[in-house]
Amino acid sequence: MSVVLLQLQLHESVLDRARQVYIGYSGGLDSHVLLHSAVAVLGAERVTAVHINHQLCEQAGAWAEHCSEVCGGLGVYLQVHVVDVCQQASSIENAARQVRYQVFEQVLAEGDVLLLAHHQDDQAETVLYRLLRSSGPRGLAGIPLTRAVGRGSLLRPLLQLPRSELSGYASEHQLQWIEDPSNVDVKHDRNYLRHQVAPALRHRWPDFSARIAASASLCQQAEVLNRDLAAIDLTALAETPERLGWSVDLSVLLALSPLRQANFLRYWASLHCRSAPGHHSVMAVLDSVLVARQDRVPLVVWPGGEWRRFNGRLFLLPSGWRESAPLACEWQPDLPLKLVGGGTLVASPASGPGLKLLPGERLLIKFRRGGERCHPAGRVARSSLKKLLQEYRLEPWLRDRIPLIYRPASTDQEAEQLIAVGDLWVCQGFAADEGDCAYRLRWDLAALSRPPRC
Repeated sequence: MSVVLLQLQLHESVLDRARQVYIGYSGGLDSHVLLHSAVAVLGAERVTAVHINHQLCEQAGAWAEHCSEVCGGLGVYLQVHVVDVCQQASSIENAARQVRYQVFEQVLAEGDVLLLAHHQDDQAETVLYRLLRSSGPRGLAGIPLTRAVGRGSLLRPLLQLPRSELSGYASEHQLQWIEDPSNVDVKHDRNYLRHQVAPALRHRWPDFSARIAASASLCQQAEVLNRDLAAIDLTALAETPERLGWSVDLSVLLALSPLRQANFLRYWASLHCRSAPGHHSVMAVLDSVLVARQDRVPLVVWPGGEWRRFNGRLFLLPSGWRESAPLACEWQPDLPLKLVGGGTLVASPASGPGLKLLPGERLLIKFRRGGERCHPAGRVARSSLKKLLQEYRLEPWLRDRIPLIYRPASTDQEAEQLIAVGDLWVCQGFAADEGDCAYRLRWDLAALSRPPRC
């Protein structure tokens, strides 16, 4: 029996439990071998092929037609998804990959399995590429055999096989596939490794891809241990979900060795952010954020998020939360208000203390410009808004974004009245008395803490 079929049969228990098996099918040799062998092992009715048309070359439409013909011959249902790839992206390859996985996440339902055709040579190429990018154990672990994708899971059943085995299978079964001309353009780093570096290594060490795959497996084991240690540290660090993002106890973190601090930061970011921080970002946290003076609010940003410190805690914030500036608007309190600039403002009926509102009234929402003064209910005197926000320990990066709730002037001679500051306090004269209709305000930024879709 073919080695390719044997590799699929090794995962038969997983595939038998799958609600539906999807195949990522580009029309190239690797994915055609995977599709053909999956049909042989599982049967055509268990398999659905997914082709992504990235619209990046003139032949893209013809490739989709080829995939349709092949799937028709095998009796396999084919989904074709036409996508737009950002042409201004710094890496078209990465942009195409992001869009591709967006489609996979949309397609997969709970219990579904997606098969991709990565093989041992792809693994060696990936590890070499990441080695040249100064990756640590996590990056050098290479391509994982399986992982979650959306509500389903991804499996690479051919990952242990060299591409020569796939080529032999394709020849034996007289498969017809398409060749993407961009795959031979050595101006791309991965193609250079594939066509210039890998042949030289294979000439000296014929089994070089297997050797590198073995090293990747050792790095995977090391990464598992690193994550286990970081999970133990996370428990001790008392992670707290914040209004925006998450925080941990800075004093406990500082008591760890620098190596454990760096290991924890990478792990923590992996739990909450769409992309991992690089080595330089992690070192910047260790060198500047953790050791900053108490009166400083240092910042380290990377594409997946940012780190800040305040009030004895280290904060991890999501990326993209500052993409829009807050804008003033009107608000009818009986309806939730989605704030421009992020977050939601909600007024809910409450028993006991709260904001006194008039039936059907409309309010104004504004944001700090500087110089505002306020008199919180129950306090002796007015004070500057700046000082009050410091006293209430609102994080500095949120102080220009907290909604200020005003009652509009009823006549031209009156001024607008500041009646509440977010959900921190109600101003003097506007707190509900016994018998009044009281409302509790909630300024919610939870949606901004969710990783952005990419």
